[in-house]
Amino acid sequence: MDEYTSMGRVWELLLPGLPEEVSRARRWTRDLLHDTPCADDAALIVTELGANAVTHTTSPAFRLTITRTAEAITIAVTDTGSSDTSPRLYQADDHSTHGRGLSIVTTLAAQLTVTPTPQGHTVTAHLPTEATHRPCALTRSC
Repeated sequence: MDEYTSMGRVWELLLPGLPEEVSRARRWTRDLLHDTPCADDAALIVTELGANAVTHTTSPAFRLTITRTAEAITIAVTDTGSSDTSPRLYQADDHSTHGRGLSIVTTLAAQLTVTPTPQGHTVTAHLPTEATHRPCALTRSC
């Protein structure tokens, strides 16, 4: 194999930090991954992470990166806005209208990481494409 040949594919989309751009990111994700069983899970993850970037930061834009290999799909959302808090997982009460996004992402993804950047945060979700690597022993591939 040639050292410059990659079996993975990487796509990036830079979106304005506006709520309506989250639906654009979701559609773009579904279009890219339409031929995988992970398309719906990935679209939901993009919706949650994109909404967090728009809602909880002063970011003028957010970057969506999707990496696809034979083994996994990795979704990363990077905001460039400041915030007093870091993305975190917590238990929302039954009457809360917010606070469930990262819980949804951790249910769908095998791994979730939050990485501080000089300008904001990158939140990365990793979706293995094989059922044996799924976090909850699901019988289907993502």
